[in-house]
Amino acid sequence: MHCLDCRTTGTNSTTVGVCQGCGAGVCAAHARIATRSVRRGSLIGTPGEAEARTVLCPVCAAAEAPAASAPTP
Repeated sequence: MHCLDCRTTGTNSTTVGVCQGCGAGVCAAHARIATRSVRRGSLIGTPGEAEARTVLCPVCAAAEAPAASAPTP
């Protein structure tokens, strides 16, 4: 499989991951690694949380990134 972003520029790069947002293949240069919290444990008691990693393409990473500055009303 080839990187979608590289393919649109006319080059072929081997895919190292798949974007969890849109499903596009991404190469090492275009892969963005993000973390997310995963809750685990039983419903009774205090659940634990762990950090997990996820692979995103540049487009999805930018869409999911927090806004640099929120507009004030």
